[in-house]
Amino acid sequence: MKDEALLTNDERRTTKAASAPSSFFLGLSSSWLLPSLAFCLMIVLWEAVVRGFNVPLYLLPAPSGILGAFFQQPGYLLQIGLFTFGEALAGFAIGCGLGALVAAICVRFPLLAEGLVPFSVGSNAVPIVALSPLLGIWLGSISPASKIGVVAIMTFFPTLINVYRGLTSPSPDTLQLMRSYAARQRDIFLKLRLPAALPYLFNALKICASLSMIGAIVSEFFGGRQSALGVYIKSQAGLLRLRECWSGILMACILGIVFYLLIAAAERLVMPWHMSFRRER
Repeated sequence: MKDEALLTNDERRTTKAASAPSSFFLGLSSSWLLPSLAFCLMIVLWEAVVRGFNVPLYLLPAPSGILGAFFQQPGYLLQIGLFTFGEALAGFAIGCGLGALVAAICVRFPLLAEGLVPFSVGSNAVPIVALSPLLGIWLGSISPASKIGVVAIMTFFPTLINVYRGLTSPSPDTLQLMRSYAARQRDIFLKLRLPAALPYLFNALKICASLSMIGAIVSEFFGGRQSALGVYIKSQAGLLRLRECWSGILMACILGIVFYLLIAAAERLVMPWHMSFRRER
């Protein structure tokens, strides 16, 4: 009876191990299948509408024409795209870093939080990109500093709000339990508040990944170097070379998506214990 029980357990382990890769790929395909089909359907409809209704080129080019313009100069588009991405990355690091730091200070000093956090929430209604002309005057319209400043401001407030909510998310009972064990403020922060704030932090980083590329490109519309992606998109649109303009937009989308996926991958590595990842297994 014991051997049969062991054999049954081995069979169960073998069956489970054999089904693990299939369940992984099934979950992966189910999460990507519908968005991929929707994207392909949208591209096919776009191509069909442009060709079927003879939409003028100066209004909307076909996706095939955009891809043709993209692959005519992929190296140049990647070069100017990486220049703009460097500005976005610098502003992202400054804005998110300062936002997380100020959030930690607000937790330590509640009086500061009462005045700063509501102001940060209200700042979401302000079009931060509209500050680009002013920052161009203060920091130089050609200099990358003005673009980095716009991105830093755009990413500061979402990070501050999300990280502060994460740091204050532990329940009062949990905090009281830590204090009953004579835990120091540093231990409470590192062992309780910080792990609770990680999901909020990565949520802010993923939001700011998109905002950083948007802020960098739009701020370049108000002035920048010729090696910048936003300047290229604006100049090609001004010349009604919409295929080249859309090819620049495509490069911006690729860089933004790759940046987002890198942050999502880092999130899985840093906190594999989170419930959202355990459900996928």
